[in-house]
Amino acid sequence: DILLRNIPGSLKINDDINFLLMFYGTCRIFSQTFCSAIQGNDITVKSYKVESRITSRFAHTTVKSSVVNSGPNAQSIGFNVQIPKRAFINNFTMNVNGITFVGSVKEKTVARNLYAQARARGKAAGIVRTNSQAMETFRTEVHVPPGSKVEFELHYQEMMQRKLGVYQHMLHLQPGRLVPLLQVDVYIFEPKGIKFVTASNTLGEQFADLTKISHAKEKAHIVFKPTLQQQRKCENCTESAVDGVFTVKYDVERENNAGELQVSDGHFIQFFAPSDLSPLSKNIVFVIDVSGSMWGLKMKQTVEAMKAILDDLSMDDYFSIIDFNHNVRCWSEDLVQASSLQVDEAKKYVQSIKPNGGTNINEALLRAVQMLVRASNQGLIDPRSVSMIILVSDGDPTVGEIKLSTIQKNVKRVMREEFSLFSLGIGFDVDFDFLERMAMDNRGVAQRIYANHDAAEQLKTFYSQVSSPLLRSITINFPENAVNNVTQNRFDKFFSGSELIVAGKLQPSDLTTLQSFTTAAAANMDLNIQTEADIRELDSVLGTHQHSFTGFARQMWAYITVNQLLAERSLAPTASKKRRITQRIVALALEHQFVTPLTAMLVEGHDQGRPERLIADSPRDSKHGCCSVQQLLYTNPPWLLPTVLKEYCSTTATYSIVNLPHPFDFIAVDSDPHFIMHLPKSNVDICFNIDSKPGHILNLISDPGTGVTINGQLVGSKKMKNNKIQTYFGTISIYSKTDSVQNYPTKCSSLHYAKLLLIRIRVTIVKEQHVTVTIDGKISVTVLLHSVWKKHPVQVDFLGIYMSSDNKYSTQVHGLIGQFAQEPKVKVYGVHEGADPKKKEATMEVKGNKLAVTRGWQKDYRRDKKRGSDVYCWFIHNSGKGFIDGSYTNYILPQLDSFLTQKSHFCL
Repeated sequence: DILLRNIPGSLKINDDINFLLMFYGTCRIFSQTFCSAIQGNDITVKSYKVESRITSRFAHTTVKSSVVNSGPNAQSIGFNVQIPKRAFINNFTMNVNGITFVGSVKEKTVARNLYAQARARGKAAGIVRTNSQAMETFRTEVHVPPGSKVEFELHYQEMMQRKLGVYQHMLHLQPGRLVPLLQVDVYIFEPKGIKFVTASNTLGEQFADLTKISHAKEKAHIVFKPTLQQQRKCENCTESAVDGVFTVKYDVERENNAGELQVSDGHFIQFFAPSDLSPLSKNIVFVIDVSGSMWGLKMKQTVEAMKAILDDLSMDDYFSIIDFNHNVRCWSEDLVQASSLQVDEAKKYVQSIKPNGGTNINEALLRAVQMLVRASNQGLIDPRSVSMIILVSDGDPTVGEIKLSTIQKNVKRVMREEFSLFSLGIGFDVDFDFLERMAMDNRGVAQRIYANHDAAEQLKTFYSQVSSPLLRSITINFPENAVNNVTQNRFDKFFSGSELIVAGKLQPSDLTTLQSFTTAAAANMDLNIQTEADIRELDSVLGTHQHSFTGFARQMWAYITVNQLLAERSLAPTASKKRRITQRIVALALEHQFVTPLTAMLVEGHDQGRPERLIADSPRDSKHGCCSVQQLLYTNPPWLLPTVLKEYCSTTATYSIVNLPHPFDFIAVDSDPHFIMHLPKSNVDICFNIDSKPGHILNLISDPGTGVTINGQLVGSKKMKNNKIQTYFGTISIYSKTDSVQNYPTKCSSLHYAKLLLIRIRVTIVKEQHVTVTIDGKISVTVLLHSVWKKHPVQVDFLGIYMSSDNKYSTQVHGLIGQFAQEPKVKVYGVHEGADPKKKEATMEVKGNKLAVTRGWQKDYRRDKKRGSDVYCWFIHNSGKGFIDGSYTNYILPQLDSFLTQKSHFCL
């Protein structure tokens, strides 16, 4: 889940000060980690302030901090701010000992060229994209001499989205230390009035009563200001307990269903969120991925969510279910009414699904569209109803048509205007950009579902947002001679609890009022609604409110327009159209100072008359590539042989090859899955296979003494080979109890590399190559990625895991591999010719057992991932029976972070 890109390097302000600026994300690797807002040793944080001004659903947030290097030495001070992924950074300033840096947004290429002129040698910076559900992390780091004072100030803007009847504003608070002045202020101004406002946090019970809310008709002020003593984890603690999310929720008063039209600063905003309407009936085809990768928790939570969703259907709704792997199955070939009997039958069907095989998204979606078309042609669909397809998938297509652009075209070609496609991508193996493009292309939306313990709740919450359509075919118009540059004003559907927003510019005129005209189809009638607003009234009101955001309408129009253009750009059918859209986005971003995927912020200052520059790029999704650095240097553990990088990197990294005392002084699990281990005391190499099922989680290392468990979840091949589904490790979990992280990234062209230093763990990641994890300097593990041709009829991508034989575990260690940390006595004798003349046979004595073994070979992929090199070993049959304690089934666990039970439970 880690990607590095957009590496800007660092800026040397003077001989003592280096500065680097980046976006970061928190990392979902092997442990739960967080990024403190202020990082550094022997520093004093004077203040940390967050202020949000929300005016008519548009928020402008400012984060400020003042820090002093109070230590005796020069050091780096980090400033991290987690911001919502939909927000645009629009300013950043920093003052270091009187040197002020001020940000300005420029077209990305221009900014990089200007920055390159002042680029200095030193540390590198980058972007890390992760599974953070709602946040992106902005990070700066400045290296300063002792006694230096640094002031940071970041600004970002976003539009509040109404979901399930509320607007939600989230602020992540983690100062990382006690702060004399820690304060959060949220000011809300809504001209029509605030219906309710609440504030909650995940900081802990001790902060439950510290939030103060002042609420008048049109405005509210939320204050969170814990004292130094209140911030402490305990009465005498020096650590801060402020670590979590501060959330403000509110809704506005609505006089009627006509909507709310606001005019300010030469721009207008039309809000439309009617209520008290009868819901439209629905025609839904649920399309569920049941390929092998869905095995386990993903499928369990999908089934749980589907059962709740099916229970939510009304008697007026019609539905069916399609599940697919390499084949496509229909629970019912036609839509059926959502009677209690049919719903119960559907729930039984969903409960019985067993994931396996590949992923044929193309055929599944075409079958779903055919089902809706057939129902429509037969007159079974109410003209006022809403028809939708809801796709749930966790991976890219591997069977049938696998070219994403072709699938997108195929679905677009057969979809009717009255149908919508909603896409839910589970986890990070799925190409979310593809799902999003396909949904947007067919009047729907996409959402990523994070594969964790609450995935079922995420699925149910998403369905709740689309489960109650109130209107269809909505159009919001304005007098042609009064407005221009209007954002999207035609909408396919309106769902209960949401809101439609249209914005635009006023044309110069003598008009004193602006009118809007809304038409829509409800369940029992057609609506024609008219509303109007005074052109000057709101500006005069805003001028009297100290904490309102007076430029909200102008920025909100630009925010909506840029986001809509970014969506159009992703669907542009030709390169020329994409270029024209790009030009419009860049022009708007420069005018309104938004850091977007196409612009960057150049931060400039002057020291002794010299211009100094640094750069911040906006992150993009983790499937895309980006820029390169000039050199990549890193060190692998000595037992992991060097990997050739020529096909990935324009500049070749250099390695020192370590002469190993034994050519195979490590333990490996690779391919189907083959276990290979060297027992140094007996000087013998042992191999065995585990014949388990897709979805099973096998424990490799379980060591309560060190708090480490290493588990692998199996995936299956796409088809049977010799009447057998081959299994491979699709997921490796290395779990350790860790509570802090520092990130040191760099990158080389298409090859992405990162090094993360945690309290106990060092993690080295080379994208599309391998991940190496070292725990306490005593346990070293490397996971190799084996990628196969996507159209391969049988094989799937899989992982291999390699461990040093010198790993230092506690005496409590066990597991399929861990049990051999205490090496058993092994004796091999009676070597003789076998049935296969190339493979000798013998008898092995181990753990009181006499086993018939065969001399064979397995593959070591450390040096050559494609072909591997042969390793000769004694092969133990029957899934290692007699060599491992008990049966391999004793090592099957329920969760990826589970530990084994006590060794005494293993019976031979």
